[in-house]
Amino acid sequence: MNTRILPLLLIVLVGCSPGRRSQHDLSPVDDLNYPVGAFQLTERSGRTITDQDLRGKVWVASFIFTRCTGPCPQVTSTMRRLQTELQTELQSGAVRLVTFTVDPKRDDLRTLQDYANNRGAHPEHWLFLTGDEQTIHTLLREQFKQGVERRTGSDVQEGTEFDHSPRLVVVDRNGIIRSTHPGLPSESFPDAEERFEADLARLKQKVRSLLQ
Repeated sequence: MNTRILPLLLIVLVGCSPGRRSQHDLSPVDDLNYPVGAFQLTERSGRTITDQDLRGKVWVASFIFTRCTGPCPQVTSTMRRLQTELQTELQSGAVRLVTFTVDPKRDDLRTLQDYANNRGAHPEHWLFLTGDEQTIHTLLREQFKQGVERRTGSDVQEGTEFDHSPRLVVVDRNGIIRSTHPGLPSESFPDAEERFEADLARLKQKVRSLLQ
């Protein structure tokens, strides 16, 4: 097995519902070389976005659903920070932020528009993508190598219907995954905030290094 792919495979089945996170899911994974591959989804504006539309740009992917009561709001807040802290790179057109919903049946275009607008997401710099649920879940599992599953059972409450990776994925100009990073602080470490800030700095450094 290619050892450069192994770190991604180790986190495929880790969920992110409240109380189900692990330090393995939130540990940084760098020095990757794995292609995202082809996809075609719909942006909140209604326009079609494919992997080819992102070629030539460095982009950061996140995975959420708008009704989530677990880590998703924190992951989105991290993406909002990146929108501010990578503002120069975003304005140049060289970088994009891309959020995929794991609950497309309920996260329709209007819902995604409202969610994005309420969080100050720039309509060009930060994309929100939706489509068929099976297509998106397959994309996450097989192409991003990130875990996602619909939860079942009588204990499933509103906002906890999905387990999925809370990681941020950095993709280079050729559509190759180069690193993954925690989208929020881990609950496993007493110095969680310091670790998170350090890794967020590494994420921004990775993005900038890929632009050179």
